[in-house]
Amino acid sequence: MGMGNPLLDISADVPQEFLDKYEVKLDNAILAEDKHQPIYKDLVDNYSPQYIAGGATQNSIRVAQWMLNKSETKMPNATAFMGCVGKDEYGEKLKECAKADGVLVHYMVDEATPTGTCAVLVKGGERSLVANLAAANNFKPSHLETDLAKEIYTTAKFYYIAGFFLTVSVESLVTVAEHAVANDKPFCLNLSAPFIIDFFADQVATALKYADYLFCNESEAETYGKKHGLGSDLKEIALAIAASPKVNDKKERIVVFTQGDKCTIVAHKGKCTEYPVEPLEAGKLVDTNGAGDAFVGGFLSELVQGKSIEDCVNAGHFAAKYIIQVSGCTLPSTN
Repeated sequence: MGMGNPLLDISADVPQEFLDKYEVKLDNAILAEDKHQPIYKDLVDNYSPQYIAGGATQNSIRVAQWMLNKSETKMPNATAFMGCVGKDEYGEKLKECAKADGVLVHYMVDEATPTGTCAVLVKGGERSLVANLAAANNFKPSHLETDLAKEIYTTAKFYYIAGFFLTVSVESLVTVAEHAVANDKPFCLNLSAPFIIDFFADQVATALKYADYLFCNESEAETYGKKHGLGSDLKEIALAIAASPKVNDKKERIVVFTQGDKCTIVAHKGKCTEYPVEPLEAGKLVDTNGAGDAFVGGFLSELVQGKSIEDCVNAGHFAAKYIIQVSGCTLPSTN
């Protein structure tokens, strides 16, 4: 089960001038400020964008379901997702897309606020994300008290939440994480973006102590290392995070750092292992949007089947490699 911010991606190739105009950098993810609000209309009016179901956690859950459909054991309808959307066309689009991918969604619906959107600005295969959370920002712990929500999270066997949700409802995360701990079920967390680590440090600290699996990319790892005085060596940072306090002491934390086309680092039981990434042929890269989400989805698809860490990482690499060859986090039909 995933819980996070469901967003409709508005994705387009843009020139450097567009990035400069809105003061955004490639390979970054931020929340929209006032100066970014015109960006969405600008994309729609001038860049013929694609509309793609998005949101980090929802993407990972969709990819996990796609991979489970492909697995030898064939596990349809094995995933669920919760988040908040508006009562509008974008919310319906997100629901239709998730359903088509085989994910059970149980959205909280905010009738007064539009569904959240994310501007995906692509240049030279790299991307910058500017999220306008809107309704996604209004998820409430009360939703978890509804009958279906309670059934979903109490019967789920694995949990995944991206760090972006820490700006929305830490209380909801803790409710699910406490259930996971009480029932010795794996709880997985992603640090998601440098700004989460820099500006929501208390929330990260609260969530991290529940994490049996912790994911992030190299820029997030570097930010965490700098923030907490752990130096700049990624392996040392990974080992330090793996050894930091956790609530469920029955499981030793596994830390996974992705580095794009460089080796993926996994820290566990005081040891770091590197897993090489198979290079993508030149010219096949479309955009990197969703690559990290896809990696986690692939990893989770093997984890829930009891596979080895090596198998989990290889599945993550496979999924990420597929996603960077298509526009956004788009998956082939499961029909």
